[in-house]
Formats: sequence, structure tokens, C-alpha cells
Amino acid sequence: MNRIALYPGTFDPVTRGHMDIIKRASKIYDEVVVGVAHSGGKKPLFSVRERVSMLVKASSRIKNVRVKDFDGLVVDYAKKNKIRVIIRGLRMISDFELEFQMALTNRKLAGNIETIFMMTSDSYAYLSSKLIKEVVELGADVKRFVPAFVAGALKRKLRK
Repeated sequence: MNRIALYPGTFDPVTRGHMDIIKRASKIYDEVVVGVAHSGGKKPLFSVRERVSMLVKASSRIKNVRVKDFDGLVVDYAKKNKIRVIIRGLRMISDFELEFQMALTNRKLAGNIETIFMMTSDSYAYLSSKLIKEVVELGADVKRFVPAFVAGALKRKLRK
């Protein structure tokens, strides 16, 4: 049986915390599909194409990771692609309430798809894409929080 997991998110931009989850999930599952949500309602800084490209580059050394974009419900994408596990990353306990609510809703929509929660490593627990964008706007160097090429892209977009 081929064990495939879907790790969905906006990834605007990808952080070292995201990569921590991807690397650890790749050791558990035969294949990890990183699903980049279009998320038009969130008004992402980077286009879908840019976010996919950044994730492809960041995960290029992990052989069993595939990056795909999707629009619509995560469970619909999972069903369409015969994926039975959705991975959700948790940083702090404050993430749990929303994630739990989404997992229960997804279970009602697709009872055969399981949600697995993975805690990020403690060294990344405080990171969020939103926080990283805010500190870049204020002039901070974020290379310790994101891959160097992502830090450069953020600087180009936010500090014109």
C-alpha cells in the first residue's frame, strides 16, 4: 500500500517551520504532496506560481515530496487524488482550536480522510508567515526563518 499524505497550506511564504513538517512527514509517508492553496480570499503576497516555485526549490532534496497547487476545499482535492491523510502543522496550543474545528468539519465532509496533527520543532514554534512578512517590512533579515532565496524574494516584494 502506498501511503500518501497531503500537507496543505497557503505557504505565503514557505518558512523553516513548514520545511520542518515536510521533512519529518517525508520520513513517515511514502509520498508527501504539498498542496499550495490558491487562497484568493487571503490576498497572498506571492502568486500561486511563485509559492509553488519556492516550495519546489526548498524541497528539491527530499525525493518523496511533490508540490501541487489546488483551488477549493482540501478534502475535495484529497478525494480527487485518492489521498487519505491530511497533515496539519501545529505551532502553539492556540493553533489547535481552529485546526481541530477544521479537522472535524473535514471528517463530516469526507469520513474516510484522516487528519494528522504534527507539532513543529520547538525552534520554529513561534514562526508564522504573517510575522515574517511584517518584520521584513520593518527591515529585519529573516534568513534564519526562511530559506535564503525566500528572504531575497520577500525583500524584493516588501522593501521597494
